[in-house]
Amino acid sequence: MTGKRYYLTTLGAWHRHAARFVNSHWLALGAAATTVAPGDIDADDATMILVLVEADEGAHLALEDDAAFEALPHPLAQKPISEAAQTALAAYGVTARATTFDAAEAVARVHPLLRHRVF
Repeated sequence: MTGKRYYLTTLGAWHRHAARFVNSHWLALGAAATTVAPGDIDADDATMILVLVEADEGAHLALEDDAAFEALPHPLAQKPISEAAQTALAAYGVTARATTFDAAEAVARVHPLLRHRVF
């Protein structure tokens, strides 16, 4: 069984684990990154990204054990994202005390595949 979860990480860390994912979509964060497709930006391994990972439980456990990944709360939990996550996503309209759902809706204006969906 697979599940979806949002993480803040770097492009290099994503590369290390990407083979284990069923699917993933990411958005490069920061002023220099204005596009979202992996092949379309001139990014290096240190580029911060917000990634939506679809993977099995083993892959998600591996990400939780990797210090390079910050797991965001479940999108339907009414728990705010961390201050570090809010700061990283502020350029996309994510405000203080925003939840993962709020953040996903904000970044979906730039990358629609990052919108939280249940089906």
